[in-house]
Amino acid sequence: METFLIRVLQLILSLSLLVIIHEGGHFVAAKIFKVRVEKFYIFFDPWFALFRWKPKRSETEYGVGWLPLGGYVKIAGMIDESMDTEQMKKDPQPWEFRSKPAWQRLIIMVAGVVMNFLLALFIYSMILFHWGDSYISLQDMTNGMKFNETAQKIGFQDGDVLLSADGKQLQRFDINMYRAIADAREVTVLRHVQKKTILMPEVSLLEMAKENPPFIDVLIPNEIDSVLPNHAFANAGIQKGDKILAVNSQSVNSWNTFLQIMDDLKADALAKNEKTATLSVVYGRNGVQDTVTCQTDTAFMVGTIAKKIDYRYTNLKYSFFESFPAGIRLGVNTLKGYVDDMKYVFTKEGAKSLGGFGTIGSIFPKQWDWHKFWSMTAFLSIILAFMNILPIPALDGGHVLFLFYEIIARRKPSDKFMEYAQITGMFILFALLIWANFNDVLRFLF
Repeated sequence: METFLIRVLQLILSLSLLVIIHEGGHFVAAKIFKVRVEKFYIFFDPWFALFRWKPKRSETEYGVGWLPLGGYVKIAGMIDESMDTEQMKKDPQPWEFRSKPAWQRLIIMVAGVVMNFLLALFIYSMILFHWGDSYISLQDMTNGMKFNETAQKIGFQDGDVLLSADGKQLQRFDINMYRAIADAREVTVLRHVQKKTILMPEVSLLEMAKENPPFIDVLIPNEIDSVLPNHAFANAGIQKGDKILAVNSQSVNSWNTFLQIMDDLKADALAKNEKTATLSVVYGRNGVQDTVTCQTDTAFMVGTIAKKIDYRYTNLKYSFFESFPAGIRLGVNTLKGYVDDMKYVFTKEGAKSLGGFGTIGSIFPKQWDWHKFWSMTAFLSIILAFMNILPIPALDGGHVLFLFYEIIARRKPSDKFMEYAQITGMFILFALLIWANFNDVLRFLF
């Protein structure tokens, strides 16, 4: 329960900040061009609001809604989420959105997206300034990587050290590594001190990311670091420094393989309604092999911990002024990667992978971590900026599309058309929202 609350608090805090910055962009731009803003709300307020306040001599009401699906500013003389069509029937007033030149209205509409993107760049810059950038280079992972069956059919082998994809160096184990390999025609690895080139077939990043065991994982040696007393392996005489070579006649060349075998045995035992599993374990000690038989406990544990891998970290530090160009590069590259991945949304598997608030909340850590919180907030800010600029009616991008039409055609779409477009866009958005959260429910149940 505590973990759930921590994630919920992080999600609410992050979304609140993003909504304030986004809607604040619209608000400030509207004020610059002397457009009246009637409401400024964090979250939506159908039927009632949790909080509302209107300062004296102010034209704007500020509030907090109860429905955490975003937020809004109600701009006078504009068909938006409020669907205030009665106002549009009256004669245009000088302070209204519709009375301003198209270029001013365009700036007002893109201001929210711009502010979200600038926020992400600022957060990334401050993360680099405060914490720096620490990572283990793939070339320094001298034990190489663990590859699943799909990857091995392509030509990868356990222990390969990843070097480059299409001649571009692979730096760190993250989504960018996956993306580079999925898009590459050839991947270069170091295998037994020799470089090998692997020709890549057409591979879907989405399918790679969903595979279990993973397409690529960090290879953990099959050497035991510690054995817990009064557990299966300790009782069988297995000691620290021993290497697990086989379990139930299945060869083990890494701790990854050992854990996968244990997971499979647990699944088989549970399917048979058995509470433990019997293991025939081959282990090596000082070049000598031996075989023991032991029984797991009721949690299917054997009481061992793998030897820790002590790789060298690459630590990059940035001064205050150095952090800004580095943060901008990080933000731009994050946006490019996200845009590139959008092509998978329009596939069958991509539609199934869409997630709602449960998925968004799960990306936050189980324990409060400011570094991860700000990293996730910056990433969500980029997502919010990109999604809002899509040319879908009811989103900022939809309004921008119609404004470009107005500038090119030199005539406005009719109010009735804008009304129907807004309704259509809201229907599309709510349908996507329902579908995404329905996927979350299915993942939780199954």
